[in-house]
Amino acid sequence: MKDNDGTVSLDQIDLRILERLQADGRMTNQELAESVGLSASPCLNRVRRLEKAGVISCYQAHVELSKVCRHVDVIAAVTLRDHGLKDFEVFEEMLSEMRFVVECTKVSGPIDYLVRFICPDVGAYQMLSDELLRLGPKVSNLSSYIVLKTVKPFRGLALDGLVSFK
Repeated sequence: MKDNDGTVSLDQIDLRILERLQADGRMTNQELAESVGLSASPCLNRVRRLEKAGVISCYQAHVELSKVCRHVDVIAAVTLRDHGLKDFEVFEEMLSEMRFVVECTKVSGPIDYLVRFICPDVGAYQMLSDELLRLGPKVSNLSSYIVLKTVKPFRGLALDGLVSFK
């Protein structure tokens, strides 16, 4: 199932299964099978194969937070002063333990990380940013950007443009 480069070989049916599950992870196996042109048993076998291979890593619900509570969404650009392996490890460990950090991406370029916080209010974010500056491994720059509007939320990958068939 895995190619020489470590990727998993998919066919058009696998791709359709993944697209349907990205759109609705709660659909029944029967609904999924019908939508991709398979009977239930082969469809379930393919889904299990994709899960076992790690192609499907989890199923989640998208929570529309604005309908549940008030909050502030902040994206912070973080640059570390020192770039030793241990500096990155300490920073990443500290972030993984921070309650309101929902996403962290290490990037190339003049900054080291983009960190997304979802906090109850700006005061809670300020406390977290102060903690980062105080306890973090010598953060040289922390620039914060309050999200005013999410124009296109993540709702799945455009697999048909990313996956090629051999």
